[in-house]
Formats: sequence, C-alpha cells, structure tokens
Amino acid sequence: MSLSRLIEAHWYAPRPLLTLLLAPLSALFVLVSSVRRCAYRHGWLRCERLPVPVVVVGNINVGGVGKTPLTRYLVDALRAQGWHPGVISRGYGGSHQAPMAVTVDSVAAEVGDEPLLLATTGCPVWVGRDRVAAGRALLAAHPDVDVLLSDDGLQHYRLARDVEIAVLDAARGLGNGWRLPAGPLREPRGRLATVDAVVSHGAARPDLLPAGVPGFVMTLRPGRFWQLVAPDRYCEAADLAGKDCAAVAGIGHPERFFATLASLGLHPRQYAFPDHHHYADGDMPDADAILVTEKDAVKLRQGKDARIWALPVAAVMEPDLGRWLARTLEGL
Repeated sequence: MSLSRLIEAHWYAPRPLLTLLLAPLSALFVLVSSVRRCAYRHGWLRCERLPVPVVVVGNINVGGVGKTPLTRYLVDALRAQGWHPGVISRGYGGSHQAPMAVTVDSVAAEVGDEPLLLATTGCPVWVGRDRVAAGRALLAAHPDVDVLLSDDGLQHYRLARDVEIAVLDAARGLGNGWRLPAGPLREPRGRLATVDAVVSHGAARPDLLPAGVPGFVMTLRPGRFWQLVAPDRYCEAADLAGKDCAAVAGIGHPERFFATLASLGLHPRQYAFPDHHHYADGDMPDADAILVTEKDAVKLRQGKDARIWALPVAAVMEPDLGRWLARTLEGL
C-alpha cells in the first residue's frame, strides 16, 4: 500500500501512531489556512466579485463526494427555470496554464476530466487555476450567461460568492474529524454552519446538518451502459451477465461505483486507480467487457477500445434543490 493510500485509509479507520506522527503537520495546516481565511474576512486579501451571481459547489473534506454530478443536476435544473448557467472549474489534473474554454472535443490531460464531463451538458465551461479570471473569460465569451456555478472552490476565497452549497458523503461523513493530513478535513466541521445549504450524498445525515441550514439528500440513479466506441449503442446490466467483466475506476471514491454495479447484479473484478488518473497502455485488464464511470470514459475515448462500457448516473434530489436555488437567486 502506498503512503497516500495508507494515510487515506487512516482517515476513516484511525491508527493512533499515525495520528501522532501527522498531528504537527495538521497543526501547521490549521494555522496557515486560518490566517488565510482571516485575511480575506478582514479585507487584507481582496475578494473579487463577478457581475453575475456565483454559486459554489464544494466540500470541507477531500475525496469524491459527488460534486460533479450535483453540478450537472444544477445546470439542468437552472436551465429548466429560465436561467443561463455557465460553469467554472479548477480543472484539476489538467496541464492548462491560463483560463481556457472546455468543449466536448477538449483533451482531459489539458483541461481535466471533470470539466470535460461537464462540457457534455452543452453548458459553457471554462477552467483556470484562477477562478476569477476563468469566470471573467467565460462571461466575455458568453454574455448571455446570468449565473456561474463553480465546481469545487469552497476554499477559493478570492472568488466572491452569493450561494455556497457544501456536499458530504453520507457513508464516510467527516472521517476521523482531523484536519489535513491527519484527517480528511480542509476546514473545520463548524464551517458547515456558514454555508447556504448542505447536500448529503447517499442518505440523510441529520447529525452533520447544522441548525438552520437547509439540508438535501442526493442519490445517483444509474442509466444504461453506453459503448465507448459507439456512444449511441446501449446495453442493460442483464446483457453483461455471464461475461467476464472488469470494473475500472479512477475516481475519488471507487467503492461507490463498485457498489452501484453490485446493485445492478454485476460483480466484476475491481481495479481502483487514484482520482484523476491518466490512463496508460496496460492499465486496462483482460476481460470481455470493461465497465467504467463517465468520468473515466472521457479520458479513455482516444483508445477506441470496444470492450469499454460507461455507466452514466443522474443526481436525484430530495427535496427539490433546483427550485430552492432558483428562488434563492431570485431573492438576491
């Protein structure tokens, strides 16, 4: 097990010795992040406000919690209510240096896998390490956009925001409750009391929902598998029964993908890679069918491997987060 995997496992199954070793680094992280937050709160560092409302979808802990499916849901929900959203993202894993537009023909190695997946919605998407610059570039290129969704960026305080939505993984919660690197938290649990809404992915977590903060539950509904080399060709889980299948996932929480496959009656061999993994020759196992997430599919499409089938998922919200957000934006 690599050191990074060992530390991540420790976040959810604590090892006292590892906590002791990492505690000084966590104390340093708390100090630096607290000073930075204080600097923005008191105006010592400047927040930049964009000319349209900004909605940040983020989390206080590291790891996959479902921010990208939620952002896709919000794009569709806002469009259905007459809004014209645009999406900005850090583009983690991409090699870009300056803000740039993301289209369905972009390359994940340049713009990142999550923005490329979001671009399939047809919504304007721009990436940039400086989200303020990315937002300005998007608005200049698409003057009809009247609301910006920031996929991640809860801690990117330079970008002024009008609405903050924090996402939690109901199964893993906040882990051992420690700050990085001894635990998974970027910010303390109390930060949840300052956001505008909390979305719990998988099930309700009333124990993590601060008083007075609206809470929502998100589940991911799987669709039909589509073939990488022929995206208009679909199959059901039953069509894969009896075949030698392998499941490959390079996402923040691959176990969730494997559990979704199990819920469909599929129990393939499992191959987990790090989040945002750039696949190389030899990564794909020998199998009749290789099952992947759509986030992985956007990185694998150049390979033209007919064995690869992607499983789309759609976010389902309870209660209606899209309606709540539209009403909140109208009240600004």
